[in-house]
Amino acid sequence: MSTIYREITPLTQNDCFTVFSRVKEEFNFPLHHHEDFELNFIENAAGTKRVVGDHVEIIDDLELVLVGSNLPHGWFTHQCQSRNIKEITIQFHKDLFDEKLLRRNQLSFIRTLLERAGKGLSFSRETKEAFRPRLEQLSQKGGFDSMLELMSILHDLSVSRNMRTLSNSTFTSGQFNYYSRRIEKVFDYMELHYNKDISLADISKVANMPEVSCSRFIKKRTGKTFVESLNEIRLGHASRMLIDTTETISEISFKCGFNNLSYFNRIFKRKNGCTPKEFRLNYSGSRVFI
Repeated sequence: MSTIYREITPLTQNDCFTVFSRVKEEFNFPLHHHEDFELNFIENAAGTKRVVGDHVEIIDDLELVLVGSNLPHGWFTHQCQSRNIKEITIQFHKDLFDEKLLRRNQLSFIRTLLERAGKGLSFSRETKEAFRPRLEQLSQKGGFDSMLELMSILHDLSVSRNMRTLSNSTFTSGQFNYYSRRIEKVFDYMELHYNKDISLADISKVANMPEVSCSRFIKKRTGKTFVESLNEIRLGHASRMLIDTTETISEISFKCGFNNLSYFNRIFKRKNGCTPKEFRLNYSGSRVFI
């Protein structure tokens, strides 16, 4: 069973954000989560293992990831041979930007960025190279200018191309907000009954819509079909059980609503890039204690 630590960051309520810039020889902090958002830039750490939610990946020589509030994450030395790892970490309060402020048109892209960060976001090679000097210079600024620059960085990241979502949404403790009460009711129902048989007809009754209209509505609002949305919820619960329990993969599969083990293994690997067995081994092997 893996331990996920809750980190208390050095941010006080009087701070807007903090920047850490450091050079180190290895990653030795355990898997953890915290309430604050975190933007992490890493250089010269190819071969390092990154864990964000239920996503595990080996990084290259440049890394830029935005992690949302209370999303488990960590970087682990793994196969990294470098002894000159450069890291810049920016942490800011989850309520730094007021909800009403984020609903203004001019901040809509930042709002979407922060929502997507709830599952973790990895940025493209082009974006990493472009933002490196800005992140390095941020620690040299102070006062109001630094706050303006942080907002500018977040906005420019929000419109950058080819960013990737990392974790299953249901792995996080927070909920993704689609700004639709009807969608929230549908997802609440799937979360409550994910371990049972759920049909489109069941969902349509919850949404009070015809089946065809409900299917289109879910696709338009989430970008996923009903089946894809349900499977993602089930995979999130399965990922958590693989980490937190010693139950067999077959038991986890059936407890999460998958009645066919082969199907579960297939879609799990498609989503996570590894089998449930490999995922469990990778995650348990990433534990580091100070």
